[in-house]
Amino acid sequence: MTAQVHTETGPNYLESRVDLKSIGQLLLPIDAWRQYPDREARTAWEGVPKHLREPILQNAEALLNWKWPHIPATIFLEYSRIGNRINYEELHFERRRNLITFVLAECLEGEGRFLDQIIDGVWALCEETYWGVPAHNRPRFYAGSGLPDNVDHYVDLFAAETGNLLAWTHYLLRTAISAELPIVLNRIECELQDRILGPYRERDDWAWLGLVEHHNRHPNNWNPWIHSNVLAANLLIEQDADVRNATVVKCIEGVDRFLAGYAADGGCDEGISYWGRAGASLFDFLDLLDSASEGKINVYGESLIGEIGRYVYRMHIGEQWFVNFADGTAKVDLDAALVYRYGLRIGDDRMVALGVEGRKFVDVLPPRIATLGRGLGILFEPVPLEQPTATQSFLRDVWLPGVEVLASHQRDDTDEGLFLAAKGGHNGESHNHNDIGSFIVGLDGRPVIIDVGVETYSRKTFSPERYDIWTMQSAHHNLPTINGKDQLPGADYGANLVESSVSDAESSLVMDIAGSYGRDAKVHSWMRRSTIDRTSSKVNVVDEFELSASTADLIWNLMTAEPVEEAGPGELIASHQGRRLRIRYDASLLEPSFERIAITDGRLRPVWNEEVWRTRFRLRNPLQSGTISMEFGRA
Repeated sequence: MTAQVHTETGPNYLESRVDLKSIGQLLLPIDAWRQYPDREARTAWEGVPKHLREPILQNAEALLNWKWPHIPATIFLEYSRIGNRINYEELHFERRRNLITFVLAECLEGEGRFLDQIIDGVWALCEETYWGVPAHNRPRFYAGSGLPDNVDHYVDLFAAETGNLLAWTHYLLRTAISAELPIVLNRIECELQDRILGPYRERDDWAWLGLVEHHNRHPNNWNPWIHSNVLAANLLIEQDADVRNATVVKCIEGVDRFLAGYAADGGCDEGISYWGRAGASLFDFLDLLDSASEGKINVYGESLIGEIGRYVYRMHIGEQWFVNFADGTAKVDLDAALVYRYGLRIGDDRMVALGVEGRKFVDVLPPRIATLGRGLGILFEPVPLEQPTATQSFLRDVWLPGVEVLASHQRDDTDEGLFLAAKGGHNGESHNHNDIGSFIVGLDGRPVIIDVGVETYSRKTFSPERYDIWTMQSAHHNLPTINGKDQLPGADYGANLVESSVSDAESSLVMDIAGSYGRDAKVHSWMRRSTIDRTSSKVNVVDEFELSASTADLIWNLMTAEPVEEAGPGELIASHQGRRLRIRYDASLLEPSFERIAITDGRLRPVWNEEVWRTRFRLRNPLQSGTISMEFGRA
């Protein structure tokens, strides 16, 4: 039987901790709420640290003569016609990035120099038919046309995020804009009500809400991502107190459906890249509630909220490298300011330390699709430039039973030495790759035996053709190909008999991965044990298997970032950025071959450069059952 990964924390997590009937008494009135200062609060803006203000002003000055790009319908149609989503998205996000820059620069300087660009940007966004992206387009009345509906507004991630941007722009600059062009403020208010707040209040059939009667699965990152943006727009714009309060209640009830899908350990089955829009968007949401209630709605002391935050450092290998199961990127541009602030709220020194460390590797401005609200957090709760304490973010051992992930460093509080991450679960998880039983081996803060990650999204990515993409297939993870067959997608295919063990001497994860393969693989059992042995300073992966018939058609796949060297019979050397890992195997049983995989994808190249490599160990002679071991240690 396939393992059931999610242990629900139960419904109404927030509702049981917040008196929703008294929400009107808990929230500040709209005119009294000031999470961040508006442009007219000159002392506050002039107090923004120089190292933060100067890059923003320099970027805005360089863009002063920038022309807001026209986005033709035919570029929107490229997704439905040829599957390309990048050409439209580059223009879409460029508009929003630059508006964020202009708004922040105007608030920092306060002289009106950037107001015309801001007005042009606001007007351009308001004149877009759809604030989302083509891949999320769901028109009801003109289904199949490939173009968005200008009447039936679909609230997707980026429509909600655009609402957040315009709501904060309205709040920050309302005095300056109203002096000359109050119609711009009125336009923002009308568009927000028409496109975001109205549809959100009126409909309950959004897939991302997670209502069981509509969709029989727990909601993923879409839920807190959209809710955090809807909540911001509602709190900032809605003048009717009763409507404002009722919308807050609906948002809390909606986010509870997201939390109900989490196990108590806070593990994110969507992986590290989506933590930035799952757990991190939950933080955005809770921080708005905390601020708008002057601390009366504060759940940072609750266990689940803390555990969801801690996931980010529990997956840390070293520097910018993270465990990247699912649609994850191994090299993460961490939103350091958000991690730092989350750590402060829950009182976790390791999370604070990761935020400080992450600040060394990212630009001042938010990531390319971050909200203006997050940008304000960077400026008004800045990450210290130096480590405030000796605390390190690295944990020796992490076991997350809810998502069946083990992550272990050789020692506590350092990335020096060996690292092992291994996973169980099932192949129906959110943003799934067929990767049950796969593992990552790192050395001194770098992954050496790697999870490649995910390519740039295309029309295939979230379609029935998803597993035609090579990065999604088990043969391009550190897994066996059995009788020529690889793992199959879906929740029916997963790990069984999963057991973890953590001690001072070693940490291991054991499971039967046979259930991840279909009947054609003809496998009765495939017990995989992945262990980090601290006594011998080795990582061992041992497979004990039993098939229905003898065969030589078995392949053990290993993915590496750089070419593997042959060091002698039964020995290979794998490297990554100067970290050298010795691989030992039984040369009498296995024969390796080496395959270069060119990287041309724009999302993978910044991580792995021009290539990754796959080593394929083939059986020399037929077997029906047996034990195959591989040992990894410092070279």
